[in-house]
Amino acid sequence: MTLIERIKALQKISQELEPNESQRNGLINKIHEYSNSFINSLDEVKTFSSKRENTDRLKITSSRKTLDEIIDIYSDEVATKGINAASGGHLGYIPGGGIYTASISDYLADVTNEYAGVYYGSPGAVAIENELLDWMKGVFGFPKTAVGNLTSGGSIANLVALTAARDRHGIKNDKITKSVVYLSPQVHHCIQKALKIIGLEDVVINYLELDDNSKIKTSSLKEKIEADKKNGLTPFLVIASAGTTDTGAIDPLNGIADIAEEHNMWYHVDGAYGGFFILCESKKQLFAGIERADSLVIDPHKSLFLPYGLGAVLVKDKEAVYHSHVYRANYMQDAVKEDIVISPADVSPELTKHFRGLRLWLPLKLHGIEPFAACLEEKLLLTQYFRERLLSIGFKVGPEPDLSVSYFWYPATNENSFNEKLMQGIHNDGDIFLSSTIIDGRFVIRMAILSFRTKIHTIDKTIEMIERVLKQIENN
Repeated sequence: MTLIERIKALQKISQELEPNESQRNGLINKIHEYSNSFINSLDEVKTFSSKRENTDRLKITSSRKTLDEIIDIYSDEVATKGINAASGGHLGYIPGGGIYTASISDYLADVTNEYAGVYYGSPGAVAIENELLDWMKGVFGFPKTAVGNLTSGGSIANLVALTAARDRHGIKNDKITKSVVYLSPQVHHCIQKALKIIGLEDVVINYLELDDNSKIKTSSLKEKIEADKKNGLTPFLVIASAGTTDTGAIDPLNGIADIAEEHNMWYHVDGAYGGFFILCESKKQLFAGIERADSLVIDPHKSLFLPYGLGAVLVKDKEAVYHSHVYRANYMQDAVKEDIVISPADVSPELTKHFRGLRLWLPLKLHGIEPFAACLEEKLLLTQYFRERLLSIGFKVGPEPDLSVSYFWYPATNENSFNEKLMQGIHNDGDIFLSSTIIDGRFVIRMAILSFRTKIHTIDKTIEMIERVLKQIENN
């Protein structure tokens, strides 16, 4: 066989990777049918299942499957196992979103296969992502000169911000063990993880006291900073939350900013869960001071209801971000001629970057901002409604929350043990998914109301489930 004959033989086989228009229509129609069936049935199906997947059906083998067979496998082994994150009944952890128009955006981004890492590769894609970041700067009062990045989520976003803080203050070598980071005990665990990743595992971490509403006490921060300075340590970083995962608390952002400025510390705000509640007129005052942060993390895949995989970070000190992320290679020399436009690869660990910004840009262009703000306001009212319903059936609830996360427990003999049984019963039932946490030694059940599909009938259904499980416990 000649070289050309060998190439043509392989071309005939590889051509299967490029279906024709008729085949494409057939494939997308099947996916469209399944998508509609999945969405239409969300109110009827369980939100949580503890059943495990059948790994034999998921293995890659030499045998082929039809798309119908593959959809069946996906439905049985993926979409109906664990937490149904697309369901309005996902009231545990911090729900992701999954608005339909974002899925259309991802389809477009995948078909056109835009490379959103460097401006030279896809100027339009990078321009869209930079426009989104500029919009966020406006929302949170950050200057135009700040830099930002659309990341895969809050973990990478926090990693970028904390790396900038480290480099701005030169925390390396012997300085590490003498430098202090101040945290709320309720800070998201990705913060501690990020500190380890960026080489600050041996930094001094000072946990702050919280008030009765789980907010940082500024008096505790002041006292600990003064004590650390007297002991020869260097306070360099304080992290506040604009919506904690445990209780949805917003720390006193202005008060913490005052202290950070006084001591020349980097001030970081983690608003991954709650940041976009700033769009609600009823909550704007709680965010006063967020514009004074040196860096900020927010997650559109949480409080803008997008599918998982889109976080964002804003950092005021461009040079601190560039210090760790700007590198040049000879083979990239054609791509670095446009110095005016910031490329995502220069402000993030990622070089290869999916055009994830389209999943936010298209919905904002199509729907405008009003429906997003209305949906957030609705979640705040649903949280209030849920708490009132719980009180009416004999539960105790935590302090009035700042946002849409709260907690509750049933007052009983052996209270912690009883509520653990209640939590297990709720998981076994599966109609609605709730989670638990420990607050001041008390086992409590969390509500995290953020899914755009959570409606008043969802809360009523949750109350029905809780009452059903209570009866089962009492009868056993």
